[in-house]
Amino acid sequence: MRSSGDGTAGAGAPGRTLGESGPYPLHGSVAAPSTETIGYRGPTACAAAGITYRQLDYWARTGLVEPSVRAAYGSGTQRLYSFRDVVVLKIVKRFLDTGVALQNIRTAVQHLRARGFADLERMTLMSDGATVYECSSPDEVVELLQGGQGIFGIAVGVVWRDVEAALSQLHGELIDTGETLVGNNPADELARRRRDRAV
Repeated sequence: MRSSGDGTAGAGAPGRTLGESGPYPLHGSVAAPSTETIGYRGPTACAAAGITYRQLDYWARTGLVEPSVRAAYGSGTQRLYSFRDVVVLKIVKRFLDTGVALQNIRTAVQHLRARGFADLERMTLMSDGATVYECSSPDEVVELLQGGQGIFGIAVGVVWRDVEAALSQLHGELIDTGETLVGNNPADELARRRRDRAV
């Protein structure tokens, strides 16, 4: 296990290959936009990460998780979060739910920001409540468990897929054009069928 000296450690667990699916397979389109070209407004990020807007706002204002696509400047502007930002939001929520101290979460988020986009979904984060570790092999996981303390783990690849599934049901927008992308929401499909029958 590699430690960064600040309570985190280094390298990851295997995950699925990038590009297997994106959050927005556009209906009838040959090529779906990649996650780097789509942004998500605050309410969408909250819904996908399972947090409140108050938490999102506080985390952005305190620099815990800031939107990497567009920050809010004054009234009337809206933050725009990337797919990776939403994954980090959900990881922060899971850490908070398990009782990890905010300062340790802040350190872990700084570590996540330093990692490449492809590395994020292959990461396994573990914590004993006081320290956050990133394990690169099953042996490192066993080593942590043998320490005798309670350990919980976050398989970032699982969080990645959860966020991907949630965002596929929600709206996003193309970063360069601002065009709204409508998720594949079954409720929208049901409403369309009812409208078609009514005509």
